[in-house]
Amino acid sequence: MQKIEFDKDFLWGCATASYQVEGAIDEDGRQPSIWDTFCKKDGAILHGDDGSIAADQYHRYKEDVQLMSELNFQAYRFSIAWPRVLPEGRGEVNQEGLAYYINLSKELRSKGIKVVATLYHWDLPQILQDEGGWAVRSTAYAFADYAKVCFEALGPYVDQWITLNEPFCAAYLGYLYGEHAPGIKNPQKAFQAVHYLNLAHGLAVKEYKKSGLRVPIGTTLNPSLPRPASRKAEDEKAALYARSIFTDVFLYPLVGKGYPKEVTEDMHISFPVLDGDMEIIAQPIDFIGINYYMERAVVLDESKPFLHREVPSWQRATNQDWPIVPYGLLRILKYFDQVTNGLALYITENGCANDDVLLDGRVHDHFRCDYLNEHLAACKKAIDEGVNLKGYFVWSFMDNFEWAWGYSRRFGIVYVDYETQERFPKDSAYMMRDIISGYCEY
Repeated sequence: MQKIEFDKDFLWGCATASYQVEGAIDEDGRQPSIWDTFCKKDGAILHGDDGSIAADQYHRYKEDVQLMSELNFQAYRFSIAWPRVLPEGRGEVNQEGLAYYINLSKELRSKGIKVVATLYHWDLPQILQDEGGWAVRSTAYAFADYAKVCFEALGPYVDQWITLNEPFCAAYLGYLYGEHAPGIKNPQKAFQAVHYLNLAHGLAVKEYKKSGLRVPIGTTLNPSLPRPASRKAEDEKAALYARSIFTDVFLYPLVGKGYPKEVTEDMHISFPVLDGDMEIIAQPIDFIGINYYMERAVVLDESKPFLHREVPSWQRATNQDWPIVPYGLLRILKYFDQVTNGLALYITENGCANDDVLLDGRVHDHFRCDYLNEHLAACKKAIDEGVNLKGYFVWSFMDNFEWAWGYSRRFGIVYVDYETQERFPKDSAYMMRDIISGYCEY
């Protein structure tokens, strides 16, 4: 028997993203995003799925907020759809689009749930992609203008701001590997995207400072700290290379350390930095969010562009073949604590996909319960070792459109029947209810 206890001020939340849950892609003035376009590409999405309906939260948000309240959640992290607020990417504001987020925020606050708003969770307006997307500098400035609109309109209702979600995915999966929208495979554009996403974050923070708002603002990364597969110096080097290209290119600029030399010198990768860029990116922030799902092992391989390759893992895996390594979360938390000198940290996503089965209105997802408990134990150990971890957001509040996997992977603690849109809390939802209440002995 184990009981993990957190301080009373530890923040317990759940999370989603706009394109994954909202649906209503052509309602109330919203224009296409890069994901609307990508979903139409043959073979891009499993089974040809798309986010046109998703979990229909656009129409069902009151029902969802009520359920969050019943499950004791203290905060809801959602993202704002840029093409719903600024359909042309910049310029004229769509008041109907803004109204949705204002109403959602008011509904959350009426239930005593904190509003945590992410400005960008990958749904770039297609019109900006047509101009070059994240591979061009102008998109960073368009993002700053969009952020300003959100700060002005939603400022009275939002308790915590996040600029970007996982720039790693936007840059690398979108422009290097082509697995996510916009589906480009071009290394030069990928590294341009890395820098312009970093710049967009800094510019948005500058706009925030000018707004007069005082609630916390930060960003969210999905760091990768692969472990060396052996004690050999070369594999230790491989782990450093993997961390540098996948994590430090986003983390280091945030804290004024610039781009890591392992990337710029050893890998001979350059970024389109202009005078003043790095100072903009290093704007002081209040916290960093960490999204964590897995950890892999690596060995040195100088034939690879990033000088390492992954090797098989032995751990249990989710149905996405993601190895379950709770201790990896502890390693990441301690690393971020060290690099940021104790900056406040949040787990802004943590969870797993599972082959969930609805039977008589219940889903007995004890696999997920085990996963969450093991990672919460890692969080508590990190706190006990001095890490400034302030909260935990489970991913995801409910089943949704899981990007290139379509609807084949269920991450939610709430089951969604996609035919009827009926919601069914899973055992993991009731477990989170009890954890938040302080009464989960597992």
